[in-house]
Amino acid sequence: MLLIKGGKVFGAETNPSDILLKDGKIASIAENIEQTSEMTVIDASGKTAAPGFVDLHVHFREPGFEYKEDIRTGSAAAAAGGVTTCLCMPNTYPKADNFTTISLIAEKGKNASVRVLPVGAVTIGQNGEQLTDFKALKKAGAKALSDDGNPIQSAEIARRAMQEAKKLDMVIISHCEDEKMVRNYAVNEGRVSEALGLPGRPASAEDIMVARDVLLAQETGAKVHIAHISTATSVAIIRYAKKHGIPVTAETCPQYFSLTEEAIFSHGTLARVNPPLRTANDVDAIIEGLADGTIDAIATDHAPHSEKEKALPIEDAPSGMIGLETSLAVAVTYLYHTGKLPMDKIIKLMSTNPARIFGIDGGTLQVGSRADVVIFDPYEKWQVQPSDFRSKARNTPYAQMELFGKVKYTMVQGEIVYREK
Repeated sequence: MLLIKGGKVFGAETNPSDILLKDGKIASIAENIEQTSEMTVIDASGKTAAPGFVDLHVHFREPGFEYKEDIRTGSAAAAAGGVTTCLCMPNTYPKADNFTTISLIAEKGKNASVRVLPVGAVTIGQNGEQLTDFKALKKAGAKALSDDGNPIQSAEIARRAMQEAKKLDMVIISHCEDEKMVRNYAVNEGRVSEALGLPGRPASAEDIMVARDVLLAQETGAKVHIAHISTATSVAIIRYAKKHGIPVTAETCPQYFSLTEEAIFSHGTLARVNPPLRTANDVDAIIEGLADGTIDAIATDHAPHSEKEKALPIEDAPSGMIGLETSLAVAVTYLYHTGKLPMDKIIKLMSTNPARIFGIDGGTLQVGSRADVVIFDPYEKWQVQPSDFRSKARNTPYAQMELFGKVKYTMVQGEIVYREK
């Protein structure tokens, strides 16, 4: 048994409160639970206890790209960031587009520090042409479907995918960019791309595809989750969809509410992501969408790359940054300490809402619920040192930044999987 004493407990009627974890479940939440010799005790005085975070968008690279990350190191990074459940994208090698690969990821995930849930590809080879066997992927353990980094360009294929996913009550996660408009361009189209003399990825390339998938969701009734939105217009489209009862949810990432396109000047390829960092106006709109409930979740799009890959010229370097070990701190620093969002809202965005969207057991601290818990200090300031990361990768623009919000403990089914040294 594990007793967490004296913390500010998310969702509890009285604070501070104690939490008793037993047999993988929350056994009790109350003031002054009596301590016995059988209990391991954690003093959470002055800290916040919340349901473990549910990250809807990570790349653990296994199988095929283990030199960047693997399930063991990725899940260790997740635990260090207070994340207790991860949804792994299918752009592995081979692609997670078949029963065997999904089964492999699910099996490897059983030995991970946190819960690892595979996401199956929508199309074979993520090539946007032929649908995978959704029923087989679900049977193997796929929690959702996505072609993620290879967005489905054909509206006809996307429509058929939604029709089939609805039959199985599966969510489709959509990366919304028009391929021919963005190509492999490195930065947002605008002032920064002009200054660098580079072609850019226009915001409209995202907006057009968000609008398409919203309309298809309206027609088919399928559950569609829009990944990592980054533009003001995308927020407006999703707000419209929700107003009209269309079954669409959305996530954004910490980089889209904390950084602008100008980060390319100071951080180079470490700030190259897909979709790209946008303007200050877009950042404001993302924060407004988080505050008013238009955007349902904060995910990381944790995308590890090797130092050698990120050292390439910006036109050639792969897109993506890691984020599992900094996501809470970036949210606390840029949303809570700026007065933009209250702490309970941030916890809902990182835990409660993601669990609800995908029907995942978790996201709440209630008696009888799964004992996935994070304890953190929202006021502790710390400097980001990538050399201390549990991830294999170091590709973060937040390196050396001072952030608020330090994870102290992470528990999965009542077992401590991370303890701050």
